[in-house]
Amino acid sequence: MLRPLPKPLGRLLSRTMSHREADPRAAGKRILVAGLGNYGLRGTRHNVGMAVLNQLAQKLNVAGEWKADRRCCADVTITNVEEAELVLMKPRRLMNINGLSVASAAETYNLGVEDIYLVHDDLDKPLGKMAIKLGGSARGHNGVRSCISSLHSDCMIRLRVGIGRPVGEDMVDHYVLGRFASAEHEVLQRVLEQAADLLLEHILQRSNGKDRTPPGDKGDRTPR
Repeated sequence: MLRPLPKPLGRLLSRTMSHREADPRAAGKRILVAGLGNYGLRGTRHNVGMAVLNQLAQKLNVAGEWKADRRCCADVTITNVEEAELVLMKPRRLMNINGLSVASAAETYNLGVEDIYLVHDDLDKPLGKMAIKLGGSARGHNGVRSCISSLHSDCMIRLRVGIGRPVGEDMVDHYVLGRFASAEHEVLQRVLEQAADLLLEHILQRSNGKDRTPPGDKGDRTPR
């Protein structure tokens, strides 16, 4: 069961949040949140990471502020939440080379791997489940593998959003590139809202020095 929005986070989001132009020299704590996917294939299971970014941008009142950033071949929008400056990005490349855009963004905005969040689909979790983890293997996810290779590190924080797994392994490619079934859409909308809430809550906890993200593939945190 998806949990409600925490009250402190709800109060925070009721305040005015400022949006500004991308400035890699801007001061303050900067965090990159990248939604992985195949640009242009909206609505597919493999693009649920980008769908979460769209939901997050809507929550932060910057849904209409996406701009193409040629320096990292991605759509980018920037906003402030308390002391954190959030750089939201959706790579304009195919999933298998999303890492090139993420690495370019890290260089453009002067970010270390510890300041990067990756949001992506996860076959090993059913739709309605999600977890935040720190580092670990790509678990067969080509977008994550590309990021690890391009950044030369696996120390990014990852929000894994469950999409379920098909019965036959030979159906995986067709399954992840397919669209969600009509019966899944009601659950999907709640998932997107919960994922955006979970990201913001985690980012604020880190900004306040309360980061307890489990390392590696252990201790995944799943909302209830």
